[in-house]
Amino acid sequence: MPMNARVLVVEDDEDIRMAVSAELRAASFTVDAAGSLAAAAEALEAAGGPHDCAVFDRMLPDGDAIGFVDERRRRGWAVPVLFLTALDSSSARIEGFEHGGDDYLVKPFVMAELLARVMNLCRRRDSRPPVLRHADLEVDFARCEVRRGGVLLSLSNREFAILEYLATRPGMTVSRADLVEHCWDLENEPVANVVDAVVKRLRRKLGEPDPVETVRGVGFRLS
Repeated sequence: MPMNARVLVVEDDEDIRMAVSAELRAASFTVDAAGSLAAAAEALEAAGGPHDCAVFDRMLPDGDAIGFVDERRRRGWAVPVLFLTALDSSSARIEGFEHGGDDYLVKPFVMAELLARVMNLCRRRDSRPPVLRHADLEVDFARCEVRRGGVLLSLSNREFAILEYLATRPGMTVSRADLVEHCWDLENEPVANVVDAVVKRLRRKLGEPDPVETVRGVGFRLS
């Protein structure tokens, strides 16, 4: 599973939506939640980049999600989709797969199974090497570990997420807005200066020479 994988959860039942979102966040996913197809479209637009997986209830207040997914598939949307629904007939399952679904889970469901299925879909999407090396910095995505000069560092989830985002874009300048979009979820966006504060803590833990360069007026990059 990609570290800090981002999942879109589209479910009109608020209790289920909140429970699924909480379970995914507890497993270190970044979650964008929506209660309708219109809200899902807004969340996809606001995310600024592709999600690693999407979980859709089928029967939503403004339509059947398979039409939404099918239409986006025709436009090249490649995000893995899990349909989470009470429609449990064989024909409903087949219909889901025929219209862009990658997996199908029937309600009522076991939360641990949902989590395992989402993790599996995210793994399919992730094409990065399990370990990325940049000079004497080693980022192990599979184990969520960071070493500098062979020494294991203790990073918070947010610090790891920022380093991961920079490490997968070596030499590229990443704006603060990009870090907010990919390292915080839409429901828990940071207040002003929090991004700089987390980057400052990350730098202190990484030590000297500082591998994170500040590009004045733009953002940060791994140099």
